[in-house]
Amino acid sequence: MMAPYYRVYITVKKVHGYCATGYKPSDMFVIEKFYIKSMQHTKICLHALSSMLTFLVPFLKGVSAKTLGIGEKDDIGYIQCPDPGKPYTKGGTVVFELKREKIRE
Repeated sequence: MMAPYYRVYITVKKVHGYCATGYKPSDMFVIEKFYIKSMQHTKICLHALSSMLTFLVPFLKGVSAKTLGIGEKDDIGYIQCPDPGKPYTKGGTVVFELKREKIRE
């Protein structure tokens, strides 16, 4: 029996302060299996991606967002980038929604 594969849509939900990447609500990129889908126009911030990685791998393997502690529903979770914003930095923080769908059993 093969493990299920998931596609995760990562969408900017909220921006607090100034985001150096220029994220705006509704910006999105996609991760499928273990790959960031190519030919996307949204920039992918390494700081934000690094804050997601410890959750993305089990989420992509079928562990629920509720079990991971990142959401109230199994297939939707939330992660925040690590920039605290003012008064600590000149930046700001971004809240991302991670929404997955099964693409193969």
